[in-house]
Amino acid sequence: MTVTKIFVTGGRGYIGGTVVDRLLEHPDFKSFEITVLTQSMDAAEALHKLGLKTIIGDYSKLDLLTKATSETDMSMQCADNYPAAKAILDGMKQRFESTNTAPILIHTSGTGFTLQMVNGMHSNLDKVVSDLDSDTIEAIPEDVWHRNVDIPIVKADEEGYVRAYLVAPSLVFGVPSGKLAQLGVQYLKSGANPSLFKASIARKRPGYVGGGENVWSAVSVDDLADLYMLIFNAARTSPDKIGHGRDGFYIAETCDYRPKEIMRTVGEVLAKLGLVEDAEPNSFTESEVEEHIGSFLGSVIAGNCKAKGERSRALGWAPLHDKEALLKSVADELHLYLKENNIPHS
Repeated sequence: MTVTKIFVTGGRGYIGGTVVDRLLEHPDFKSFEITVLTQSMDAAEALHKLGLKTIIGDYSKLDLLTKATSETDMSMQCADNYPAAKAILDGMKQRFESTNTAPILIHTSGTGFTLQMVNGMHSNLDKVVSDLDSDTIEAIPEDVWHRNVDIPIVKADEEGYVRAYLVAPSLVFGVPSGKLAQLGVQYLKSGANPSLFKASIARKRPGYVGGGENVWSAVSVDDLADLYMLIFNAARTSPDKIGHGRDGFYIAETCDYRPKEIMRTVGEVLAKLGLVEDAEPNSFTESEVEEHIGSFLGSVIAGNCKAKGERSRALGWAPLHDKEALLKSVADELHLYLKENNIPHS
């Protein structure tokens, strides 16, 4: 039996842990040798029980990343970090030079490269970027979010020593519930929501940044993991039938939302629990944003970030979770936040 060696970074994260769960469920799992990067010995022991190997380290251990990647057939990079990506590409180049076969890289980018800062005032976009529009994506400069990592990955693919696939999630929602979550070794919350929950509880009223009328695309973490597996399977079994490199961006989005809609759901939940005095959201003050959210994250939350996953759907991706699922997941995540932070409520 031929063994496929897979190295996963970010494998305990919100996205990466869900991807690892999919690998554990894969019908070819017994032919995989999966190694997960982790900083924790306790987490490593839990992962070993699932049949996974581990390397103790983090993204600062660049030599370790290069060595690990030079010994694997595939790297799944479930986080976005330039020094780590460069070290991984160095290892993949070594792998290519020793085997004369280009290893596979599935990298996590994001639709942040389409972000327009509008302070929540409107949802007007001159153009909605599609993952089929390779020219538009290629023209986005290096100083835009994610591009400092995406560009060298695409260049490595062009040079032929890597076959690269770049997954670009929009806002990711949902509470993971797979094996890693059950073992307590996976991060269970999305990026921005905890800060919004914290700020809303502190002021006893839900809020949004700026005008709250901007628009974001969103995707459930389960649908996103399904897309990873479609790319994973196609890259292994039908590489000539799937775009890579410049034509290898796969945007993940299933619905659009405005922050006001999200925060109304937050207000309804907090009102039922007696944690707000007014359930109707309004705009955070600048000082509230600075104290609880941070100016950079606040400006991102208040931006327009809408994109289309047409290449993803052409691959056969059929996401199941819509805006109704998004709003339900916000309520679920809020309950989890209250529990983890021991916040008393009625």
